[in-house]
Amino acid sequence: MNRAADADARGTGDGSGALRRIAPHARRFLARRTGVLTRLTLWSLAETAQAFLVGYGVAQAVDQGFLAGDARRGLLWLTVALVAVLLGAPVIRGVFTELAGLTEPLRDGLVRRAVDRSLERAATAGSGGTDRAAVSRLTNQVEIARDSFAGLVLTLRSFVFTAAGALLGLASLHPALLVVVLPPLSGGLVLFLATLRPMAAAQRRALAADEALGDHAARTRAALRDLTACGTGPEAARRGAELVDGAAAAARVLAGWAAVRTAALGVAGHLPVLALLLAVPWLRGRGVTAGALLGAFTYLVQSLLPALHTLMTALGAAGARLLVVLDRIIGPEPEPEPEPEPEPEPEPEAKARAARMSTPGGITHPARPEPAGPATCRPAPGTAGIPAPGARPPAVELRSVTLSYGARAEPVLDALDLCVAPGEHLAVVGPSGIGKSTLTRLVAGTLAPSGGEVRVAGRGVTGRAPAELAALRVLVPQEAYVFSGTLGDNLAYLRPDVSRADLDAAVGDLGLMPLAERLGGLDAPVRPAELSHGERQLVALARAFLSPAPLLLLDEATCHLDPAAEARAEEALARRPGTLLVVAHRLSSAVRADRVLVLDGTEAVCGTHEEVLDRSPLYRDLTGHWNGGPARES
Repeated sequence: MNRAADADARGTGDGSGALRRIAPHARRFLARRTGVLTRLTLWSLAETAQAFLVGYGVAQAVDQGFLAGDARRGLLWLTVALVAVLLGAPVIRGVFTELAGLTEPLRDGLVRRAVDRSLERAATAGSGGTDRAAVSRLTNQVEIARDSFAGLVLTLRSFVFTAAGALLGLASLHPALLVVVLPPLSGGLVLFLATLRPMAAAQRRALAADEALGDHAARTRAALRDLTACGTGPEAARRGAELVDGAAAAARVLAGWAAVRTAALGVAGHLPVLALLLAVPWLRGRGVTAGALLGAFTYLVQSLLPALHTLMTALGAAGARLLVVLDRIIGPEPEPEPEPEPEPEPEPEAKARAARMSTPGGITHPARPEPAGPATCRPAPGTAGIPAPGARPPAVELRSVTLSYGARAEPVLDALDLCVAPGEHLAVVGPSGIGKSTLTRLVAGTLAPSGGEVRVAGRGVTGRAPAELAALRVLVPQEAYVFSGTLGDNLAYLRPDVSRADLDAAVGDLGLMPLAERLGGLDAPVRPAELSHGERQLVALARAFLSPAPLLLLDEATCHLDPAAEARAEEALARRPGTLLVVAHRLSSAVRADRVLVLDGTEAVCGTHEEVLDRSPLYRDLTGHWNGGPARES
């Protein structure tokens, strides 16, 4: 949402800020093409003459021809009007020929600008600064800009020169005609122009509200299991209702301005004709002839009003699109960075806080609250399952790990320290989208951190070959993979030399016996499409159970199991030799773990279930919702 919302917050939601940024570029672009503009003006002057002759020829055919009893002269003037209409074709052809001299250089310049910005961003931000919008700017947005610019040039030029010819014709027929036609015509045009800025602001606010509602719906849909498990569905529903009300209010404001714009079109497009009809007696009394009246109606209906209607439509649609697209392609000019003032050398603790506050790309965020406990999530030596100092290296170790999806994005994980001992069972909890899956991907080595180091069994995982990673860990995602083959082949995939006794033990421990019996045993073929989501997850869990890798990573890998089956699977995996890291789907998973890591977007809190209850308000809230009662006060 947030481009439109940010624009409103900066006071540029009406497009004035974008217009100020684009205007210097537009002036330079047009100044370099005076020859094309001159030739386009000459062709447009021919269109002025055409508009003048059509109405004037009709007026003279009536007054000097048919009403004067001279049919030949009447037909001659009608022929003049007809020739003027037919000459419009070569005029339009000449206009389009010159128009290409404006639109194609504009397209080429926008492509160069988009490429330069993308390369500059990649060069300054490194691998974390991938410009995902570059393809859109190079294809769709550039074409929108070219088409919108061409449409605006055509309609603006047509209105200016057609209006000039029509108004000149009205004045030549009788000045009193201008007295009747100009006030409603000008009034409608002024009213329309007055709606441009507030309607642009209303369009941006409506877009922002619509995007916010869509984002909330997408996040809620992805987090339905979390909302149900944690009892936070009503709060999400209230937030959704607020966003719906906000979107409806923005739509009502937009509809109100659309009604004003429609009224402006009606005033400018219909009131001049009505005023001319009502003023016929007054005009006749001042010597306006019947031919002049008919010529005035011709000017209005054939030239002036169609050009005005086209202009209003183009400014309201193509103009707004062009402004937005040009602003996104050209972008704001980079501001010079101020010279840094010398500061005293910070103390070690201040350095640590500064590291936690910094993100890739040089973007600095406000200081975050310090964790209530130790700054690192490390087990206490000598506790159950935790080796004393001098023993084997940690099963998992994160050292000041930061991960941002983009140079200017808020970090998903910010300077996180984590140490998981060999044989430990750690549960990771937190709201949906807070970074739990990102953490498992970092540990698995499938995602590289923006900063810091990730080690498994004392070895760095970033950039390591897949075969080496497979020997260190097994990652079981939410969507379990089962291939066509026998059930035994699926279970033994990560350990081809597994014995039949171990296969049978895994089937019993993980609760796969009903599935094996239904299929016809371990040698029976498996058709993945015929398995339920829960059955596929059990197969994947049993496959991980048999793996020789010392670390198991479960990323909501039990979400399709009922609570009893989940408890049985997690207890079996915890008894397996090695380390278990579980992204918890239910709070019961956290209670079963040796320690719990809580991610809430502000700080990481780690400890036993009771310790985290004392130190994490979020965990107390989640536990209170899970138990069906109010959260325990600290």
